[in-house]
Amino acid sequence: MKSIYKPSLFQIIKKKKYNKETLLKDLTAGLIVGILALPLAIAFGIASGVTPQQGLITAIIAGLLISLLGGTRFLIGGPTGAFIIIIAGIIGQYGMTGLTIATIMAGVILIVMGLCRLGIVFKFMPYPIVVGFTSGIALTLLTTQVKDFLGMDIEVPSGFVAQWGCYLTHLSAINWVELTASLTALLILIFWTKVTKKIPGSLVALIVCTLGSVLLDRFAGIQLATIGSKFPEMGGGMSLPRPELPIVSFETLRTLITPAFTIALLAAIESLLAATVTDGVTGHHHDSNSELIGEGVANIVAPLFGGIPATGAIARTMANINNGGKSPVAGIVHALTLLLIYLFLMPYAVYVPLSCLAAILVMVAYNMSEWRTFRYLLKGDRQSVAVLLVTFFLTVVFDLTVAIEFGVLLAVILFVTRVMQTSGIEVLDADKVAASENLEPGPDDTEFLDIPQGVEVYEINGPFFFGLASKFEEFEARYKKGSKVRIIRMRKVPFIDATGVNNLRNLCERTSRRGIRIILSGVQPDVRQTLHQYGLDEIIGEEYILPHITPALAKAREIVENPQQ
Repeated sequence: MKSIYKPSLFQIIKKKKYNKETLLKDLTAGLIVGILALPLAIAFGIASGVTPQQGLITAIIAGLLISLLGGTRFLIGGPTGAFIIIIAGIIGQYGMTGLTIATIMAGVILIVMGLCRLGIVFKFMPYPIVVGFTSGIALTLLTTQVKDFLGMDIEVPSGFVAQWGCYLTHLSAINWVELTASLTALLILIFWTKVTKKIPGSLVALIVCTLGSVLLDRFAGIQLATIGSKFPEMGGGMSLPRPELPIVSFETLRTLITPAFTIALLAAIESLLAATVTDGVTGHHHDSNSELIGEGVANIVAPLFGGIPATGAIARTMANINNGGKSPVAGIVHALTLLLIYLFLMPYAVYVPLSCLAAILVMVAYNMSEWRTFRYLLKGDRQSVAVLLVTFFLTVVFDLTVAIEFGVLLAVILFVTRVMQTSGIEVLDADKVAASENLEPGPDDTEFLDIPQGVEVYEINGPFFFGLASKFEEFEARYKKGSKVRIIRMRKVPFIDATGVNNLRNLCERTSRRGIRIILSGVQPDVRQTLHQYGLDEIIGEEYILPHITPALAKAREIVENPQQ
């Protein structure tokens, strides 16, 4: 039996495909990505309603474990913008302890998903739903940063509509110095890539704005809102916190199960989509189930040290690839780089302006928005457009939990609908039906057999599952008086579920009361095995389950001509 769990790093070591040249590239890429992740981790922590330290702790511990235990070569893990809204919501409703417990529960759920081989399921998430999620999150994230971007010293309510209403009624509270700093940082982020792509623009914006803030304070007496003004305790030295187990009760677990599933689903969707993108760029293939297990472990351990939910981050992952990263070692180096910064340089973070971090998050929101893809999908069919817009508005107007729950439900409904469109029950009421010794008759069939009088032939096309339940009414609606045999061709049925078996059993019972014999034709081995497991082959009778239509018609003729048998 093949192992479910195959961490990418261990596979590389096992195959002895690592050398000094690869190590050097990983060290370089890891160092650059670690520096890039610094302002993002701090910004994500503050925007989520926790401290900058917690954002960095998450990037360090979760980033290390995701690279060490995950199923991809290139994925860089840590806090991401997609979680900001949901984290802030959970903290507001359940407190930091509630977030810790929900994140640990989400980690357990992710591990269970991986062990149950559910990684492949997330590849079938309809694209309009994913774009609706991400675009909605981007707009919501942008909304939360308007206050700091404009330098407003006001209390902002929760909720998308209420927040924009507050901003529009307090335009006089704009701090033009703070806004200038925000715009400076934003312009650096936009145009720095034209200078060089080796040094992250977010780091340059952070350094420039921090120096500007210090100079304005010293020589002009103008003080910008900084991390230090919001978190004065950061002025001292930093040390790694000790792990603490939260106190958990059954009632707490029951209350937090919905937020936990939301975190787990969002982590799985974001990380596996990022991994799929890297596969396309690099030509390598990730192990989705192993990645879910690695993500699960990371989300169990990081909260014990005060961390927040983490997942694979596409922007940092692409930076890793673009800077030459070749293996998970680059992700490990990225985490160690952040650890050194945390231990020795964090006291200097108190001088970083909040307006600069807001500009960084505005840029993150823009990159997340996928507005070009959104506009492109609006050209699609009405069903896809409706799904896109509904998911988008649910994310923005309500919250991500509602949107994810609805999105998953919608994905299932769409899947069933699509399968139903390719499945159906066809009534072969012509005078003749094609026959062949093969289960899949082709265009070269030359033998034709007449359908005897009193025999009905139906053909099921596609999977015989709960989605076809209502279509069984067609059998009863098309019942012909005087029918003695009903042949059901199942050569195009790849599988049958419990609902299909139950419907078939009910059909047999109803037709038996009418004196009609059911014959199954062209039953495939897997379907035959399922029928046997439920005992339906005994109800129908082994002699009435035949491999193809030729003997089925012959059997039907015998029954019609000898009704007493």
